[in-house]
Amino acid sequence: MNQHAPVSSIAFIDLEAQRHRLGRAIDDAVGRVLTHCQFINGPEVGQLEAELAAFCGAKHVVSCASGTDALLMVLMAKNIGPGDAVICPSFTFCATAEVVALAGATPVFVDVDEATFNIDIASLVRGIAAARKTGLKPKAIIPVDLFGQSADHDGVAEVARAEGLFVLDDAAQSFGATFKGQKLGTLADATTTSFFPAKPLGCYGDGGAIFTDNDELAQTLRSIRVHGQGSDKYDNVRLGLTARLDTVQAAVLREKLKIFDDEIAARDVVAERYAQALGNIVDVPRLMAGNTSTWAQYTVRVPGGHRAALAAALKARGVPTAIYYPKPLHRQTAYRHFPVAADGLPVSERLSGEVLSLPMHAYLDEPTQARIIAAVGDAMAEIA
Repeated sequence: MNQHAPVSSIAFIDLEAQRHRLGRAIDDAVGRVLTHCQFINGPEVGQLEAELAAFCGAKHVVSCASGTDALLMVLMAKNIGPGDAVICPSFTFCATAEVVALAGATPVFVDVDEATFNIDIASLVRGIAAARKTGLKPKAIIPVDLFGQSADHDGVAEVARAEGLFVLDDAAQSFGATFKGQKLGTLADATTTSFFPAKPLGCYGDGGAIFTDNDELAQTLRSIRVHGQGSDKYDNVRLGLTARLDTVQAAVLREKLKIFDDEIAARDVVAERYAQALGNIVDVPRLMAGNTSTWAQYTVRVPGGHRAALAAALKARGVPTAIYYPKPLHRQTAYRHFPVAADGLPVSERLSGEVLSLPMHAYLDEPTQARIIAAVGDAMAEIA
């Protein structure tokens, strides 16, 4: 390939193609909000919550302003704070641990499974022991469903039952995926997701939601969402947040939810093409038996110290890449003083040096993907 020839860039995530598919539906939905002018708590918010509940089978859905707010609200509702420990993986986005610290509690970092990148059950057990050893009281587990695939919820639930811990599932990247035939949203005491635009189900700004079957928890969350409001608007019964999902974003999400199943199926096709073509070139992601994924990212592993060279070679060929995540949380400045499970987190550290995400979205057509696949093959042949 002539490195000096101009190359057309490929979209990493193609929101424009999705916008084209939705056409007037989005314009009309937003237009209805502009007509009725109920920008906060408009009818679309309640309608979206009901539709999300029907989609995943949860009894209650509490929409909110972001996936981060969703996590924080649950911790607040459970009165998790100083002296408490919340066990979470280190190989994830910072919001998972950030909210624990914001609540005044202590995140305790554990390792992830080599194959799925999700929480390792043996390390989880060691993390609980490490928390107690430092004088903390373990209260909750946050098992992140990373890159679109569910964590081992049977294993997490078994540990949680034995230890008396609350399970808060961070499904920011995986809403719409299934674990043993069951959609995420009902597998933990509470589940949260994010509607950030780049997520598989994203709005046109920030947004999030909480899913639970617990009536009391749902009622408390609705109060926290609006400054801790009680039945009397001006009698705030607890500390809360300004964490509502605005009506415009709810209207957008209602239209996107209508095509979400189709988009997940399309992502599956893209993932399968990658797996078939790249399986002998790089380490491709693997699904646990019985799992499906929303493929929020298509993340391969590039061992041998070749990741930087591969990323540079792909960039020269017009193929964008990203690294999720270049540094595990327990190595980051804001989090490195928090406890970690005994025996360290070697898998998280190894993954951070090897992972590379390729373009992934529901509108990645076969010719464009063939160009990506060829670029990876050519680049690896040159590097290796």
